[in-house]
Amino acid sequence: MTSSRSRRRALPVIITLEGDNVHLANLCGPLDENLRQLADGMGVTLSRRGNRVTVEGEQAELAGRALRRFHEQATHRELSVDDIQLGLVEIGVGRRIEVQEDPREIDPTLPSLDDESDVIALRTRRSDLRPRTPRQRDYLNNILKHDITFGVGPAGTGKTWLAVACAIDAMERDSVQRLVLTRPAVEAGERLGFLPGDLAQKVDPYLRPLYDALYDLMGFERVQRLFEKQSIEIAPLAYMRGRTLNHAFVILDEAQNTTPEQMKMFLTRIGFGSKAVITGDPSQVDLPRGQQSGLAHAVKVLANVQGIASTRFTSRDVVRHPLVARIVDAYEAAEQHDGL
Repeated sequence: MTSSRSRRRALPVIITLEGDNVHLANLCGPLDENLRQLADGMGVTLSRRGNRVTVEGEQAELAGRALRRFHEQATHRELSVDDIQLGLVEIGVGRRIEVQEDPREIDPTLPSLDDESDVIALRTRRSDLRPRTPRQRDYLNNILKHDITFGVGPAGTGKTWLAVACAIDAMERDSVQRLVLTRPAVEAGERLGFLPGDLAQKVDPYLRPLYDALYDLMGFERVQRLFEKQSIEIAPLAYMRGRTLNHAFVILDEAQNTTPEQMKMFLTRIGFGSKAVITGDPSQVDLPRGQQSGLAHAVKVLANVQGIASTRFTSRDVVRHPLVARIVDAYEAAEQHDGL
């Protein structure tokens, strides 16, 4: 189980894992897959003989501490590959060890995950829902404390998923009466009439990620009931024009594909007792070349407006497969090099 990168060797760390065979199996996973994920994510070599694990590599000591933490978590339940990958993000290791950076050193204003005095507990069916990085915690705090919040950053940082979780929480607490989720259907030019089917069939491919988040956080049957009661509405951005959204939690996803005019139109739909979250990735703009993105324009124009907050995510906040963070970094480096 060796990382794909060669590392400068340091003194090996030897760990004896206490517990029975079930505890060990809970930690290691099928065919030691969890250990392989840990080794690859931290750039070390892990070898196991029974309950004795040898860790080698430049980050051996750090990897050993992570292994002990996972071993403690495996006391009463089986860990999955997802648990390992998310755990590495949460404890601030994984790909970040390559540059020895702590996200709080980059932005010391970010809240610490170790501070339990301000625990964020959202009412969804996912008991494991919590911020995995300091920026995710900052994002949740902004949503809860401000009427309009921008979440800007690369794919896989939880922008949309956490926004939907906050919307469900607000609905469960009766803070709002309905959820409105929207995206610009840029791929169809927002001219959906030529497509076959009714409205739902026309826009479904573009709104599917919003459905997925709702089903994950509420369950299929509950979501369907709320759709029937019109307590949840999902529609393309073009259908927001001329409306006033009172007592609603409104999410605009993929906002990088709005024009400044569309963004202004959306923001001025917000009515009394409503909250809005706008998410987007500036690196994935599908607008015609030369067309300014409404997301970048709005974040700049509204930077000092009271009641509006913004969280900027980076590749360090990616909570998908570890390769996603590396892919984001590689594209950013290439774009900077090529002047794109």
